[in-house]
Formats: sequence, C-alpha cells, structure tokens
Amino acid sequence: MPERDRWACNGLSVIILWPALWCAHAPAGEGRATAAPDRTDPTELSSPASTDGNDWPVFLGPTGDSESTERGLFLRWPRTGPRVAWHKRLGTSYGICSVSRGRLYQFDRFGDNAVLTCLDARTGDEFWKFQSPTDYSDMYGYNGGPRCSPLVDGQRVYLFGADGMLCCLNTSDGKRLWQVNTRDKFGVVQNFFGVASNPVVEGRLLIVMVGGSPAESPSVPLGRVVGNGSGIVAFDKGTGEVVYSITDELASCASLKLATINGRRWCLAFARGGLVGFDPATGKVDFHYPWRAKLLESVNASVPVVAGDEVFISETYGPGSSLLRVRPGGYDVVWRDASQSRAKAMQTHWNTPIYHDGYLYGCSGRHIRDADLRCIAWKTGKVMWTVERTTRTSLLYVDGHFISLGEFGQLIVFKATPTRFEPVAVVEEGALRSDAGEPLLEYPCWAAPILSHGRLYVRGRDRLVCLDLNGP
Repeated sequence: MPERDRWACNGLSVIILWPALWCAHAPAGEGRATAAPDRTDPTELSSPASTDGNDWPVFLGPTGDSESTERGLFLRWPRTGPRVAWHKRLGTSYGICSVSRGRLYQFDRFGDNAVLTCLDARTGDEFWKFQSPTDYSDMYGYNGGPRCSPLVDGQRVYLFGADGMLCCLNTSDGKRLWQVNTRDKFGVVQNFFGVASNPVVEGRLLIVMVGGSPAESPSVPLGRVVGNGSGIVAFDKGTGEVVYSITDELASCASLKLATINGRRWCLAFARGGLVGFDPATGKVDFHYPWRAKLLESVNASVPVVAGDEVFISETYGPGSSLLRVRPGGYDVVWRDASQSRAKAMQTHWNTPIYHDGYLYGCSGRHIRDADLRCIAWKTGKVMWTVERTTRTSLLYVDGHFISLGEFGQLIVFKATPTRFEPVAVVEEGALRSDAGEPLLEYPCWAAPILSHGRLYVRGRDRLVCLDLNGP
C-alpha cells in the first residue's frame, strides 16, 4: 500500500502520497514540421491576453530568475484552485513550455521522436509541430524525454534534447534552420540524467553547456571521463557555427545564468565540478570555483542566483551552499556551508531558489521525505523559517507572493516575508480536476511554474494545465 503523510502549518494541511518513480524510453526517424490547418496566427490577435502582461520566452523567465513583474492577479484561490482555462495531454518529458507573442512552445517525446508543439497560448489549439528522431535511453530509468524548455529569440526557437541534439527552428512554421548533434560533434559521454542544462542567448551567440570529451572517452569508466575544452560552446545563433569553446568541465544539469555585475556582462555555469565565471562575448574565463559532492552520481542542477556582485550556488548531495563575491579575474568567498556539518543553509536539488529583498526562498532536500521549504538570509545563510515535509517544490515569485508547486501537484501561495511562513492559499494534491473529474496534475511535477499574460502554466507527469489568474 502507498504511504501517506501530511505537513501542517498555520492550521492548513496538505495530504501527500508517495508513489513509485515512473519511467519510459524508446529509439529513432527524420526531422520534419507539420502544420495544423485553418488556424489564425496569434501574432494577429488583439485580445487582452496577448497584449497585457509579459511573455515568458526562456527558462526561468525573461530575467532568468523565476520572477514575474505582473501585478493585480488573483492569488487568493479557493481550495479547488483558480479557473482552468485549458489543459492538454503531453508526451514524455520533464520540461515546461515557453510563451512568446501569443504562442506557446512545448517540447516532449512521442515514441522515437522529440516533438516541439506550437500552440495558441490562450486556448491550447495547435498551430504546428516539429519532430526529430531520438534514441536517448536513461541509464537510471528516468524518462527519455526532454529536460530543457524551448528558448525563443525573435523569429527563432532553439531546442536542446536529452540526447544532445541542438536545433534551431523558424517560429512561424517550425521549419528547421540548422541542427548540431553535440553528442557526436564534441564526444559527449552520456551523463547520469541526460542533457538538462538550458542554453542562453547573448547578442549573436547561443551559449550551451556541452561537456565534450576526447574521442576515446566512451570506453572509459564514467568516473574517469575528462573534458576536451568544449565544456561550454558558443554557437552563432543564426548559423550554428562554433564561435568559441572553453573549459574542460563536464556538463551538469544546471542551466546557464547571464547577469550584469558592476556594468560588465557575465555568464555563470554551475558545471559538473563547480562554478565557472566568464565573459559571454569572448569566452574569457575569469575563475573556476570547485563545488561538488564526492559521490560519483552527484549532480549540480540548480541555477546560480545573482544579487548585486554576489553569486549563490547550491547542491543537495554533499557540500550544500556557498555565496561568492565575484570580480573580473576572481572571487571572494562570503560564506560557505561547513563541510563536516549536517546542518546546511540550503541544499537545492533541481529547483532554483529566488532572491527577494535580502533573503533567499527555496526548497532544500534531496529526497521526497526530507525536503522542506525554507527562507535563509542572503548575507549569512542563517535559516529564518522552515516548513518541513513539503516534498520537493519549485517556486515562482509574483506581486509580493510566491507560488509553490510540489511534486505531487500541490499548489501553495504564500507571502514573501522572512519573518514567518504565511500561506494565503492551498490547493491540495488532486484538487485540480478536469470537467470529467480526472486529476490534472500527477507526480512528478518537477518543472517550475511559469506565468505569462495573467496565465499560470503548470505541468505534471502527462499534462500541461493553463490556469487563469486574471480573476476568480
């Protein structure tokens, strides 16, 4: 029988079910785009949903930190949740969509194909889809679908599949403009959980954590694989040609982070062995800060967080968290978790914590049972409050509140305050239902929620759900 548990805080209770982990995989076919007939181009639409608010064209949003600038939305939800605008059955994947100019792009796997589907963001109706063969099979039994979100840059959308296939498509019709098989081109040895680091666009460059190795590496035990100078590769975003490649670091699951620090542009890569800081325009490396657990299967997966000239990194397999003050050519350690202490400030798994007014909010914990929601002081790492046994969660900040999505589908809205945990709405696991009464969010809900034009998009195992926050 499955085990049930619950957490409680301020009189509110959420029931949590512990099911078994699910998985799926498959093998290969040829990339092509197909259009849905008789659909209106959403860029021609003039409804409030397509003009008010902001697009969410890249992973973690336009500012790269899961923060939305939208205001006046409906956040005090009933127990059944906000109104479901639409929902759509998905293929196999862990990633969530991106939204740009009225179009929603969702990247999944169906059978032997990785498929990008372009939808009307307001209705869920299909415009076109692109598919390309994939043969990825996860060595740990996790699903064989994409981990990365589509990256939309003007008239182009970029895909980075779990197998390392990098594609550039035209947003109007899904036609492929260029493609690079990074696995074959750079000798990438499959890591533990597939390609999961979202690329970024900087000017004319598409910067990608590739993590390539010498040609003989596939025959080398995984723990002895070394890099070949293609840890991070910058491609011409229009042609796919390599502009520069840097570092012998291997790839992690943490996405790249762009930031402006003291007037200078930076790119930060929390790679397999630690944090690399470099100039995104030239590839000149400023520093490498070692930060990784000794466990062979350890993975750095949380995106670096930047506030001022300081950068926070965290992982969940051993060393925990550290705060650095960075400068051209180097860094200073502000604080770091003690290596011998089991009491860490924060140990993020795949979620990226969010900075707000001198504090950091996020989920700490490697496993379902030991994960908690917490707030820590940015400058010291002091834990301000903790809500235990919330399962592993991902956060979105909007208008003085956080929206938390737990991995079993529970949604919590709480105030952004460091003094105490103040929930204002709780939607329990299984409460979001279709008209037919079936649950819309099922484990694993591992993708961070996104918000665009007053609509909250969340996903579970096999379904994308659009929730209308424009009113009760």
